[in-house]
Amino acid sequence: MANPLDKATSSAPPTLGEGCLSRYDPDALSPEDGTDFEGAAQLWEQLKPEETEEDSGRLDTK
Repeated sequence: MANPLDKATSSAPPTLGEGCLSRYDPDALSPEDGTDFEGAAQLWEQLKPEETEEDSGRLDTK
């Protein structure tokens, strides 16, 4: 009898770079990989913290 877990495999998309510079190849990604998110910009606008005049132009030193 075949192992039923043999069917439950997946593979990561191709990557570029090595070590800490390793990242997924954007040209190899597709909506099937979960890369299509139409509402990302709107969600970011809702979730990002408000920037005040005091905050603009300086680095966070926390």
